Amino acid sequence: MNKALRNADIATGHTGGRARDWRKAMSDNVALALLVYTGMQIFMTVGAMKQGVSSIVPYLALIVLVAGIIPACRWFERRWSDLSDDQAADGALKPAFRRDQILLWAMAIGLPAALTTFFTLIFS
Repeated sequence: MNKALRNADIATGHTGGRARDWRKAMSDNVALALLVYTGMQIFMTVGAMKQGVSSIVPYLALIVLVAGIIPACRWFERRWSDLSDDQAADGALKPAFRRDQILLWAMAIGLPAALTTFFTLIFS
């Protein structure tokens, strides 16, 4: 079966490498970043509560922070989901994709730490 598919690719001129779909790639990054962000935020909020911040404020902050990150992530995804099929496979978009990917992950990893530190300092 693999040999037949490879021969069909050779006959049609395909080199075997598929172009990356930037829409799907960003959607996957956003979904994973949301999971990482939420997990880190929960872990860090529980850690802050163990340090003596035991009111309902950490729970409310957690809800607000998770709800607030969704529009930001949606913005990243929307920028890429509106691409046409041709644009979605355009290799020239790789630098822009990497820039957005780095910003997304910096936000997903950096915000929980910064916000937990901020709230811990306020309430200690």
